[in-house]
Amino acid sequence: MVYERTGYAPWSLTREAGVQSATVDSQIQVPQYLQPIVDTGIIDEKGDWKGIKSSDEQFIGLSFAEAIPNGGEVLAPDTADVASIDMTGFRDIFIALKVSNGGGYAVKAVMGPDTTPFANLTPVNAAADLKGAVRQTDFNNLLADGADSMTADVWNIFYIQNSLVGQKNMQFKITNNSGGSGNIEFGFMRLV
Repeated sequence: MVYERTGYAPWSLTREAGVQSATVDSQIQVPQYLQPIVDTGIIDEKGDWKGIKSSDEQFIGLSFAEAIPNGGEVLAPDTADVASIDMTGFRDIFIALKVSNGGGYAVKAVMGPDTTPFANLTPVNAAADLKGAVRQTDFNNLLADGADSMTADVWNIFYIQNSLVGQKNMQFKITNNSGGSGNIEFGFMRLV
């Protein structure tokens, strides 16, 4: 049963004549049913649609660097389609490294290429360590791992939580400290 009650508008002639009106009474009918809702985003203050991010389902930005000498560095991702990582709307990230020469590798989060803007700013200081003040007053590297030992010819997967939230135009600088030349493959997967 649908129950609707109407009232007189405050500016109507009927109200001006002194007739009182109430749009609700003490017997308010409340519909009781379950309705699923799908939240797919918002319209921001500028009127632009902003969809809700979802986690990457697979590793993307797969890059391959061949014959990187001991002490040599590579920036990743570095493909025609994915030149840097945009963490806008993402909280955590997995990075995966597959090396052909087992041993130590250093990983740093750095600013991406100067050909890619950071929001509306260009050029940026490409390959510079990403710095930030997270729960402290001094700027520190957001991610600077000295040397992790990696097994050759398998994917070594690392989880990075919270420290790179919202970064734009980001790459990883990978330094081969394995003692010999080797290939380095890279991929990433972002999580909301």
